[in-house]
Formats: sequence, C-alpha cells, structure tokens
Amino acid sequence: MRTPGEEAVTSDFVRSYVITGGRSLPTSEDLALHTLVTLAPERTPPLGAGPEVRAIWELCSGGYLSVAEVAGHLELPVGVVRLLLTDLSAQGHLLLRAEPPRHQNVDRATLEKVLNGLQSLIG
Repeated sequence: MRTPGEEAVTSDFVRSYVITGGRSLPTSEDLALHTLVTLAPERTPPLGAGPEVRAIWELCSGGYLSVAEVAGHLELPVGVVRLLLTDLSAQGHLLLRAEPPRHQNVDRATLEKVLNGLQSLIG
C-alpha cells in the first residue's frame, strides 16, 4: 500500500532506467529535438549493443532523422533517446546536423517581384 504522495513505479520507468543504466538524461541544450542524425559512413554497430541501439542503427541507416522522429519510431521517452544518441555520437557512429533554421517571412515587395517575374515568363 502506498502512502499519500508516493507514486507507483511503472514498467516504463523501470525500462528507461535499465536502458540508460541509471545515468542522468541529457538536456535539450545537449541535443535538440530538431537535430538531425544519421549513421557515419562505414561504421559497424558497437559490440554488445542493446535492442534500442540496434533499432536506432537500423532507423538511422536510411538517412537523416530528427531526434524527435527517432524517439517516436522507437516509442521511447525523448530523454532516453537523447542519451543513446549522445553515446553513439561520442563514439563516432553518428553524424549530426544542426536543426534547420527557423522560417523567415519574406516582405511583400519581394513576393510581388517574384510573381511579376513568373507572370512575364509565362505570358
């Protein structure tokens, strides 16, 4: 029986703890959700890689995915995926690309010039 304020330990919590080895999770400054990751060329999976690392390996072998996409495909908490990706990156297995730049609005005059140019080409 639990005391008031005590939370139940769920299987998801235990699984995350086992996957990370109890290490503290990295923050969003360490690896942003929009950071893109892929496998470095000619790398082989680390010896003794767990099922989560093997799943990351398979996902990232097809090209760049964001940290959020990897977490979504694996159905794991983002913090756990950040830790696994950070480990793989530190070992030289991953290539990282900064998140894409934020969308910037173009002023109306520029858009009108583009439209006029297209209209003159089309006729």
